[in-house]
Amino acid sequence: MNAFLQLIFYFGVLLLLTKPLGAYMAKVYQDERVFLDPLAGRVERWLYRLSGIDSRSEMTWKTYAVAMLVFNILGLIAVYLLQRMQGTLPLNPQGLGAVSPDSAWNTAVSFASNTNWQGYGGETTMSYLTQMLGMTVQNFVSAATGMAVLVALIRGITRHTTKEIGNFWVDMTRSVLYILLPLSLILALALVSQGVVQTFSEFKLVTALQSGETQLIAVGPAASQVAIKQLGTNGGGFFNVNSAHPFENPTPFSNFLEMLSILILPAALCYTYGKMVGDTRQGWALLAVMTIVIVALLGVAIWSEQSGNPMFIAMGIDQVQTDTNPGGNMEGKEVRFGIVNSALWATVTTAASNGSVNSMHDSFMPLGGLVPMWLMQLGEIIYGGVGSGLYGMLAFVIIAVFVSGLMVGRTPEYLGKKIEAYEMKMASIVILIPVMVVLIGTAVSLMSEAGRETIFNPSAHGFSEVLYAFSSAGNNNGSAFAGLGANTPFYNIALGIAMFIARYWLAIPVLAIAGSLANKKKVPASAGTLPTHTPLFIAWVIGVITIVGALSFLPALALGPIVEHLMVLGK
Repeated sequence: MNAFLQLIFYFGVLLLLTKPLGAYMAKVYQDERVFLDPLAGRVERWLYRLSGIDSRSEMTWKTYAVAMLVFNILGLIAVYLLQRMQGTLPLNPQGLGAVSPDSAWNTAVSFASNTNWQGYGGETTMSYLTQMLGMTVQNFVSAATGMAVLVALIRGITRHTTKEIGNFWVDMTRSVLYILLPLSLILALALVSQGVVQTFSEFKLVTALQSGETQLIAVGPAASQVAIKQLGTNGGGFFNVNSAHPFENPTPFSNFLEMLSILILPAALCYTYGKMVGDTRQGWALLAVMTIVIVALLGVAIWSEQSGNPMFIAMGIDQVQTDTNPGGNMEGKEVRFGIVNSALWATVTTAASNGSVNSMHDSFMPLGGLVPMWLMQLGEIIYGGVGSGLYGMLAFVIIAVFVSGLMVGRTPEYLGKKIEAYEMKMASIVILIPVMVVLIGTAVSLMSEAGRETIFNPSAHGFSEVLYAFSSAGNNNGSAFAGLGANTPFYNIALGIAMFIARYWLAIPVLAIAGSLANKKKVPASAGTLPTHTPLFIAWVIGVITIVGALSFLPALALGPIVEHLMVLGK
């Protein structure tokens, strides 16, 4: 009962905050006055003057895409160089040397693309300066990039007979100044109050009270990075074990705040979408799709982990739940969080493109591990990343509208815009590119000696680890089945390529859809127009998402977690 109440409380708070935050963001993007204008407005105008940007000029989708790509590639190069030169730069109290070229490439792409895959241990590899100036800054701007692309798509849906979809520099700047920065400041202060470290001091040498032995304790400016890593659905941890580390996530309250912050912006952006298109029912419908899918899969994850491991029975391990024993499969989980909060975090972090962890997904039961894997393989659209999740979901909506139109023999329409061949081609690219990246990357790794030599677990589980890695990179998530030795030149380069393709080869066709829709005439609704806010349409979109996900990945899942589940049962 306690676990059930925790889940109700979590989703209840999430949904209660959706409307006010979503309405606020709609005002920000529609350039309406908000309470932060006196301060943030001055900073915004100063930044435009400093950068030579005319905030009143707008861009075509191609110009918008070029601006987005140039900005992100320059950020990628800056993070790469920062890692390579960190041994000669300040704020490096531990004297850490330069990061290897392949690891620096992987990390630079990872943080620029909002993936935050980490093949390194943060406290033993990155200096304070690299963590703050490289990783934390990219956490802000990569999240703001996804939000900007979403806003451009929304303008494409709402405007007609125009080629302009907004200004990338304005959209990104407002995302950071009015949304990400204020929320991160509030969350960072809350996390510091719970014991998350925030210091420039060097690592602390302490003496254990019982044994008298000394131990070097890693510290650093973690709270500021943790706040934006969660709010921006980034996920990259300051410490190696991420949010399972007591200095990143020390208490049940910090655990709740971090989980809430992972989904709050993706959820609220659904309401923002409804406000900006002039029909909030559209946003609530998309949020309903996301919530139904995540709750169903969360139930599978909790059931799988709480049922325990049949192999533990032969070892005499007690898995019965009592007042003093959490029961179930506690391997790889923090006692202070337990099974429910571990399964909830694993589901939430892979529903969003977050990738942070408070338990080790590699230690989940096969079906428990299948849930986060499949959530990523659906395209990171069940909430998804800030901005990127919703524009990925809208690609599925376009597919659903087009197929339903074909079934009844009418021209497909969505919110007054005809959905034609061009939009379908671009939406198909958005859906199929991640599938190709994941499956081709997995196949190449398993066929090459360099890919196989660091698979340390045999049989189906080793296959699952590789499949999970490319599912994570190919959908910009960043979590891992950590039994795979991924910090090698082969995996650093291959996963880096996967992350780069999965981010930018999806954002560009989304902007192309925005440009195409903005240029169309608005078509008045008629008796043949498909309502896109009804329970029937919600069920239809869920069906399309499920069918695409099943057809794309069921054979691979059958070779990994599904067959491993049967092996655990002795079948």
